[in-house]
Amino acid sequence: MAENYYQTLGVDRHASAEEIKKSYRKLARKYHPDVSKEADAEEKMQAINVAYDTLNNPEKKAEYDQMLDNPQGFAGFGQGAQGQGGFDGAHFYRQSTGGGEHADFSGFEDLFGRFGAGFGGSGSRRQQQSFQGEDQHAKIEVDLDVAYTGTTQQITLQIPTYNAHGEPEIQRKTLQVKIPKGMKEGQQIRLSGQGQAGINGGKAGDLYIEIQYKEDKRLYVEGADVYTTIDVSPWEAALGGQVEVNTPAGRLQINLPANAKNGQQLRLKGKGIPNSKEAGNLYLIINIVLPTAQNDQQKQAYQQLAQAFNAYNPRA
Repeated sequence: MAENYYQTLGVDRHASAEEIKKSYRKLARKYHPDVSKEADAEEKMQAINVAYDTLNNPEKKAEYDQMLDNPQGFAGFGQGAQGQGGFDGAHFYRQSTGGGEHADFSGFEDLFGRFGAGFGGSGSRRQQQSFQGEDQHAKIEVDLDVAYTGTTQQITLQIPTYNAHGEPEIQRKTLQVKIPKGMKEGQQIRLSGQGQAGINGGKAGDLYIEIQYKEDKRLYVEGADVYTTIDVSPWEAALGGQVEVNTPAGRLQINLPANAKNGQQLRLKGKGIPNSKEAGNLYLIINIVLPTAQNDQQKQAYQQLAQAFNAYNPRA
């Protein structure tokens, strides 16, 4: 039993228009006569083009689906490419053009005109058909500091592509990527023409690089807001005052409130990730660090502290 157009393109009947297009482009790279080594490349390319020309057209596709669901209703079309007493592709094109008796095979003529007279033409020079390369996607990890300052970073990627013979291969590519400040996690940088190469002079696809921040147990990001942990001593937490801390926004002087608690957050407005509209906020999460008593003097200091707070019971 001859395969139908969906089988020719290797897609399911419920495939989306984008899935049909993607499969067609992949097969076209493999079987295009100008690059393919297959003995029957021209014949296969012709079948692929006919299938795509039908399934890519909503009206033709609807008629074709109706034919598949009711094959006996099309028996009068004669014996054709789809088998004995089945559907003849030539008649399908004649029916779908709406041109009556003078429309015979016009669909095929238009189709092959686009892909060159070499597909069944007599003595005419084949016009080369170009195919645009697929877009590619990659992810890179950067330090959060880059979001504040921007940078130019050299990256090396391994990109899946097709060679001149339509065979899949991995291409190693080193690029200089300019990362502007204000980039949020998940945003993409588009590098025009750096995706999969085109075929027969076709335009190359684009490369989209998604930005991700390196994991850091002391900070996390929500949109343009940045949360980071700062360490303070017990006396700094108790007495408050100015302290200097390292943050993704740089080294900052902050006013620590008296009697600050562990886990308490201090908001620094506009010190989050900068952007063209409004910068995010920087939240400092207080972490009170207890020093270890390593000598008699330090132990005595803790004893004096215990006496000063003899009425305090943290487990009460």
